[in-house]
Amino acid sequence: MNTNIKKTKDFMFKQFTITGGFSGMPVSTDGVLLGAWSKVQQAKYILDIGTGTGLLSLMCAQRNALAIIDAIDIDEHAIEAAKKNVQNSPWDSRIHLHHGDVLDYSLSALFDSIVCNPPYFNDGEQAQVRQRAVARHTDQLSHKELLERCFHLLSDHGNANFILPVVEGRQFIESAKKSGWHLKSLCEVKPTSLKDVSRLLIELSKQPCTAEVEALTIRDTTGYSPEFIALTKDFYLKM
Repeated sequence: MNTNIKKTKDFMFKQFTITGGFSGMPVSTDGVLLGAWSKVQQAKYILDIGTGTGLLSLMCAQRNALAIIDAIDIDEHAIEAAKKNVQNSPWDSRIHLHHGDVLDYSLSALFDSIVCNPPYFNDGEQAQVRQRAVARHTDQLSHKELLERCFHLLSDHGNANFILPVVEGRQFIESAKKSGWHLKSLCEVKPTSLKDVSRLLIELSKQPCTAEVEALTIRDTTGYSPEFIALTKDFYLKM
C-alpha cells in the first residue's frame, strides 16, 4: 500500500473551523448528520471514538453547553489536527483528546453518550493512503470489538450513536442485538427521494426499548430538503 500522506481539506462551520491537516478523512455529510442527529443533549460525559479532525466532539460541544467530552483516535495525524481545531474553538476546556486504541486505552469514566463514525467496510479494495484506509476499513477496529468496547464504556442508561451504509448498518444492528444491545432509534437516510436509502443513523441502548424509526431525505427537487436544513442549520454556513 502506498503510505504517502495527503493533506485533508479544511471546512468552515458557523461556530468553528475544521483544519484537516493530515488526518486522512475530510469533513463529510455523514459526519455532520451523525453530529447533528446523535442524542447527546442530556449527557454529562460524552465519548467520541475515532474523532479524526474533532468534528463530532466540536458539534457535541456546540449542542450541549455543559458536557465534558473525551475524544480518542489511533492516528497521531488526526489527533494533531483535532488538537488544533479544539484549541481554536470556544470549547477548548471541555474537550479532552487521547491518542490511542480505544480497545485497550484506559478511560477513567463511564459515558452517558458515545458517538462514533466507525470504519465502514469489512472487505473490498482499500484506499491507497494509510490514514484513509484505517478510517474506512475495519481491519484495526472490527464492528464486533467496537460494540463490545462501547458496551463496557457506556453508563447503564446511556446511548451509543453510529452511522453506517445500509448493508453494514443492518449487520451492525444484528451484531449489536447478539451482544446485549437494544435498538432505540433508527433513521434511514436517502440522498434524494428517487434514490434508495444509503445510510443508517443508529442509536443503541443497554435498556429494553421499542425502536423509533424515522426517515430523512437530504435533497428534494428544489435543493436541500426542509428536514435536512432543520437538522443541520446550526452548523452549515449557508443553511
